[in-house]
Amino acid sequence: MKLFKADFHIHTVLSPCGSLEMSPLGIIESAVKQGLDIIGITDHNTTHQCKEVVLVGEKKGITVLCGAEVTTREEVHCLTFFENFEKLEAFQKYLDEHLPNVPNDVDHFGHQVWVNEEEEILGQEDRLLISAIDQSIEEVERKVKSLDGLFIPAHVDKLRNSLYSQLGFMPFDLQPDAIGMSPNAKIDKELEKHPELNKLQLIRSSDAHQPDLIGSHYTVLELEKASFEEVKMALHKLNGRNVKRLV
Repeated sequence: MKLFKADFHIHTVLSPCGSLEMSPLGIIESAVKQGLDIIGITDHNTTHQCKEVVLVGEKKGITVLCGAEVTTREEVHCLTFFENFEKLEAFQKYLDEHLPNVPNDVDHFGHQVWVNEEEEILGQEDRLLISAIDQSIEEVERKVKSLDGLFIPAHVDKLRNSLYSQLGFMPFDLQPDAIGMSPNAKIDKELEKHPELNKLQLIRSSDAHQPDLIGSHYTVLELEKASFEEVKMALHKLNGRNVKRLV
């Protein structure tokens, strides 16, 4: 097994809160600079920028996990990832069906466009991507699992848009693949406060919205190679794959 550095929570220029510098090339160049092996693309409620980041990542030796940061009906943020473009497109259709028709205020939130390697605009989302979709956290998890994806409640220690801030507890029937911690999380304190987390795999990521934050916080995994399937095995501690304990 080898050690791989992964930052699973990165926004692109497509997220209304993402910097204009978060183009596919800008993201990958920053990932290389920070010595990352794996990154996760997690724009708010959309997957449209993923493919272009994958194409650039392949040229630079960076493995890109494709997905989205979904805002559930309860306004809980959850990371989702999928193994291939076919499943990613199926999840995008699901998001399109359940994202409310709230127009984006460009002057207030900024443009929501996705671009290619040359930073040429490929498309634009006119609905506000940071809205909550009309699906519960359980419904989102079921959809992700139906596509054999990864489902990870994000930054659960935060006081806003986290599982505990919005629900106050871990739903008994929720079976996440991992639990995301914010860059500032005090791991031992969170484990003491929420003992159920001791049974789940914890990861930490940057939640980067600008290039200089990419890789500022990351998770180390023990894998044979950098791939979706290897990451999935590591999150469940299968076949010798593992995630190094967060401190």
